Amino acid sequence: MTHPFLPAEPQAEHHSELIDVAHELADAAAAAILPFFRSADLLSDNKAAAGYDPVTQADRASESAMRAILAAKRPADGVLGEEFGAAPGTSSLTWVLDPIDGTRAFLCGAPSWGVLIAVADRDGCPLYGLIDQPWTGERFEGGLGRASARSPHGVRHLAVRRGRSLAEATLMTTYPEIGSPAESEAFRRVSARARLTRYGMDCYAYALLALGQVDLVIEAGLQAYDIAAPMAVIEAAGGIVTDWSGGPAWHGGQVIAAATPELHRQAMALLAGDEIVAG
Repeated sequence: MTHPFLPAEPQAEHHSELIDVAHELADAAAAAILPFFRSADLLSDNKAAAGYDPVTQADRASESAMRAILAAKRPADGVLGEEFGAAPGTSSLTWVLDPIDGTRAFLCGAPSWGVLIAVADRDGCPLYGLIDQPWTGERFEGGLGRASARSPHGVRHLAVRRGRSLAEATLMTTYPEIGSPAESEAFRRVSARARLTRYGMDCYAYALLALGQVDLVIEAGLQAYDIAAPMAVIEAAGGIVTDWSGGPAWHGGQVIAAATPELHRQAMALLAGDEIVAG
């Protein structure tokens, strides 16, 4: 479906160039990351002044490799990355990079992390995105006329799952506590109505929604680089991604991704503390 917040896309002749560069970035990130995954040589630092927000040499190597390609091939575009911040450009496009989304999972050796790459317009709205999982060989892309998943098992079209009520739905989020106590309470109202709730999948949960395996992903406390690529992929697969009030989600914060308008409406009502009404 076409999301009401999405702007007009770049001219068609530019699509293939942007897509080719995005895939080149994903390949470079994978080459930088994989030597460290499940390796005794992996080291981590804590970026947080309070609590725990890990970063590894794999995160930094991944983003450095992607930025080097962009400097050579798209020097006029801006870049926003988790590890090295924002570099404004002179074009209307910005590349939004999360070199490893799910660093905690990466540290544990769990393959639920991914590389997130998006191309966004001047307002930050994603036009195209990749969710790449190099260890499993899965790459999910959406936007600019694409909606596909590639894996060692082949290529398939991405399409969200239809026809599920909230009582039949599978809901995912990364952390059981989800955010503030109020946000956690709001999430539990939705979880109580869903058939199944699962935790800890980071960006892979959004890929599963686009693949038609799950129905809802609800999170809070996100940054733009956490959601830009997943948003593009899910929208291309026919889903909906907004903030908890139904507004644009590409700046991060509270995010709800839903397979269908009805699930989106019901989940938003519960998040707001309202009773859902059938129909």
